Amino acid sequence: MNQWSNAKLCDVANLILRAILFVSPWLFAFASGTQSQNAMGSGIVIVVLSIAALAAFAVWEEWLNLVVGLWVLVSPWVLGFQATTAMSVHVVIGVLVAVLAAIELWMMHQNPPTQSAA
Repeated sequence: MNQWSNAKLCDVANLILRAILFVSPWLFAFASGTQSQNAMGSGIVIVVLSIAALAAFAVWEEWLNLVVGLWVLVSPWVLGFQATTAMSVHVVIGVLVAVLAAIELWMMHQNPPTQSAA
């Protein structure tokens, strides 16, 4: 039960981080274009993944969260918006989401859920 609570806590934290990423273009006055579109698009993807993980936990959702978190982390260099406020926001949120996903995957492999026999 405690592992399940920790996993849910990580999912809720991811949901909050993604909501922040989604509204960050308005909060931090990003320039319109690639950086705003990436923040909103990535935010939507991770909010959907977090809601799905809260509804029914699956390992693939955590792997996707890890991949999207890493994308958010490297996207300023790939999309060319280094040395901006948007870069700082993307890097911080990307690291946090990737770390939370990695923690959940680690917890999952340390104490795999038991399957009940039918």
